[in-house]
Amino acid sequence: MPMPQTYFHASRDFDAFIKDVRDTCMLQTHHQAYHTLRAVLHTFRSHLTVRDALRFSDILPAVTRAIFLENWEPLEPPAPFPDRPVLIMEMKSVRQDHNLAPDSAIEDVAAALRRSSIDTKDLERVLAILPEGATEFWKS
Repeated sequence: MPMPQTYFHASRDFDAFIKDVRDTCMLQTHHQAYHTLRAVLHTFRSHLTVRDALRFSDILPAVTRAIFLENWEPLEPPAPFPDRPVLIMEMKSVRQDHNLAPDSAIEDVAAALRRSSIDTKDLERVLAILPEGATEFWKS
């Protein structure tokens, strides 16, 4: 079996994706875009069970998947998805002193994710089996 393209082109694809996140969020640097992406992904992950998070991670490109799963300690059952203002507050609390994410970051990252190498049909299929609120989280 040949090496999957998602691994072969991982750096190139992630570089294009993080530039899209930077531009869509109107951030200044790749570092700001990375931390914004990380905050959005970890906020989403915090409302999923391990099984659901792994289902979601399976559809992500390689580097984005690694960021989604990094430093995860799933010890307690996740809380249900709250409303958008609470999600924004949660997202902004990730690395709070270094977080420059705009209020629109969840929608911005969702739009960039849909434009990247993710298969939109796979995204919709997985979101349909995740808890209530997951689909709404990724609306752009």
